[in-house]
Amino acid sequence: MVGIPALFELVLVWLPALLSVGLSFTNARLDISQPGGVHFVGTSNYRFIAQSYPPFVPAIEHNVIWLLFLTFIATPLGLLIAVLLDFNLRGSWIYQSVFFIPVMLSLALVGIIWQLMYSSDSGLINSVLGTAGKPGAIDWFGNSQINLWAALVATSWKHVGYIMILYLAGLKGVDPTLKEAAAIDGASAVQTFFRVVFPAMRPINIIVVVITVIEALRAFDIVYIINRGTNGLELVSALVVQNLVGEGTNIGVGAALATVLLIVSLVPITIYLGRTFRKEMR
Repeated sequence: MVGIPALFELVLVWLPALLSVGLSFTNARLDISQPGGVHFVGTSNYRFIAQSYPPFVPAIEHNVIWLLFLTFIATPLGLLIAVLLDFNLRGSWIYQSVFFIPVMLSLALVGIIWQLMYSSDSGLINSVLGTAGKPGAIDWFGNSQINLWAALVATSWKHVGYIMILYLAGLKGVDPTLKEAAAIDGASAVQTFFRVVFPAMRPINIIVVVITVIEALRAFDIVYIINRGTNGLELVSALVVQNLVGEGTNIGVGAALATVLLIVSLVPITIYLGRTFRKEMR
């Protein structure tokens, strides 16, 4: 029951990851039969992306912005919707379905849908503003000053629904007697939520934090659909793909970028989970 899934995880996930780390220290390009063969180059690829690769710093900045936006805007919005729906509103299942539908869509499809929404020629938003097809139409995805924020709104459309479902399940699992005891003690609804209900959802909070960090750092599909992760939408994951496929393929640099992304993803999650479980053991 445990060994077979662990073996699949090891062979299909961690073994390729370790091989990628190994490739990051080589000059591998298109394939292993490249002229002169593949040679060990030490940390040259890492020095290149840190010192001589212009898209790298903007990509790091955009990933940080992505994480902050999901953490402080999209995730709290999902929590707020879950709290409102937990009051057993009439037809709440309809609202749950409406907010959950985007979760079932891939981010690639979400990108296509929002391309239609943001289109400067016939998009819904420009049509509502009365600028569709006119010189004053806003090029939401083409303008490097605003396209990152437009992509974040599109991503949040999916992320909010996912967080809503997680927190709604957590709210349903909170013991009602805790709320009743808080009400008897004179606590307001807001005090009851932040001092009783929210702490009681610790397992859900852990899941939400991990999911939010992972979603922010591995974001790729939507920006690649929009413009291949260029012109203001540079993300580390998009740079990895740009270096692994297409023209100018440089497997060593792509593997180095992937290794950086792996480390950046694992470190905060490992620290957070370590502290959380250490507190629980105490």
